[in-house]
Parts: sequence; C-alpha cells; structure tokens
Amino acid sequence: MYNLLKGKRGIIFGALDENSIAWKTAERVHEEGGTFVLTNAPVAMRMGQINELAEKTGSQIIPADATSEEDLQNLVEKSMEILGGKIDFVLHSIGMSINVRKGKHYTDQNYAWTQKGTDVSAMSFHKVMQTLYKADAMNEWGSIVALTYMAAQRVFPDYNDMADNKAYLESVARSFGYFFGRDKKVRVNTISQSPTPTTAGSGVKGFDGFIAYADKMSPLGNATALDCANYTVSMFSDLTKRVTLQNLFHDGGFSNMGVSDEVMSAFVAAEEK
Repeated sequence: MYNLLKGKRGIIFGALDENSIAWKTAERVHEEGGTFVLTNAPVAMRMGQINELAEKTGSQIIPADATSEEDLQNLVEKSMEILGGKIDFVLHSIGMSINVRKGKHYTDQNYAWTQKGTDVSAMSFHKVMQTLYKADAMNEWGSIVALTYMAAQRVFPDYNDMADNKAYLESVARSFGYFFGRDKKVRVNTISQSPTPTTAGSGVKGFDGFIAYADKMSPLGNATALDCANYTVSMFSDLTKRVTLQNLFHDGGFSNMGVSDEVMSAFVAAEEK
C-alpha cells in the first residue's frame, strides 16, 4: 500500500458483489487511504451484497437511481455532508441492456428497452457529471472515471446495443471532460477494460468465448477486475493529474493486436481436422 489516496473523498457507483470491478476498486481505494460513499440503484442493491462491502470499508451507502436527477442531487449533497467536504474521485461502473437480458437480437431491438439501456449505461454518466458540475462539488484536480469496453470501436456481434451505449459513454467523457477540465480543473477519462467475468458481463451471449479469445490474443493476457481496480486507483491519484479526455485501454495489449500466434495456431489446427 502506498497511501496514494490518503485524505481523498469520493463516490463509487455500481458495486454489486465481490466479482464486480467497482467492488474491487472500493477495496483498493480503502487500502490506499481514501474514503467514499457507495451507491447503486435500489433494485441492484437487493441483488448484491453491498452492505458487506460498506462494513468492510467503513463506508456509508446512499441508494440512488443514476438516471434520476433528483436522486443524484441528493446523493451529491449527502456525500459531501458525510465525507466532510468536496469530492476528489468518482467511479461510474454502470451498464445495463434489457435487449441483451431478454435475448433480443441487435437487428430486432425493442426500442423502449434500447432507450432505457442508453439512459442507464451512458446518459447517466452525463447526469452524474452535470450534477457534480452544477453543485461545484469536485475539488480541483479531482478525477472522474467510467468503465467501458472495446466494442465501442469494434464489432462484437453479441454485445448488442451495449456497444452503442459504450460509444456514447466515451463521447460524453470527452465532451463533458473538456468543460470540467477548463472550468474546474477536473479530469475525466474512460478505462476500456478486458472482458471480465462479472455478474453484469455474464448476461452477454458467448461472453465466455469473448474472455477466452481476448486472453489468447493479448500478449499480457486479460486484465482482471483487481488489475482494473489498481489502474483506477492510479487514475484517482495525483500521479495522473494531467491525464484527461482519454479512453485508456487496459486490456493486456488486445486493442493493438491483429492476430496472435496462439489464435492462429488454434485456427490452423481446426482447419486441418
């Protein structure tokens, strides 16, 4: 432990259970000296074990629907009261697609579900930042991070409308990040993580195949949830205070690969059978 976040205060969205990246990040932030409020939608809180995480990290929980401006205003106000001052870091680890959950193909979407998924997965990030911005709730050189996936740039057919949501999320980070940086000296970035076996990710058809393929393609192998938590801690720390408007690939090198020897060997072997 390096005390990288000693004296820093934050909000962590999306911790569900011990498999989630937000959960691992909360643990690591706590170990590095940071204090924070945990938040998730009431329905998600009933599915997970967030109370256990709060007890372990000495944190308080404020339920909030990230699509509700009223809930977010309450969250920000109460967080500053509980933590005793402005916010230094925020993790947005939220994503949901009803089309994926219900097995609707990308070419046969239920658009009401699509709109709901976009609101939860991407528009919520704008709402979170707008709430923080208007309340002047962030300290200078604070850091806001959202989690994304490379399907925002490349085709992963079964990732469905979540790919569009992630592309929108990354655009919001750049666009709002400009104003947050210019006006408040706050940095905004997205981390494009390897496919990670979380409760949310497991709902995507063929997700185990995503994970195995990426691991074979990546020279360093897939980044784990704990690896991502460590990277996020570095983004919250003062060591990265001039990094903003970036989509940061944290994927073992996958994003720069065309093909790997391991994948090619497996393909050739399958063709020769």
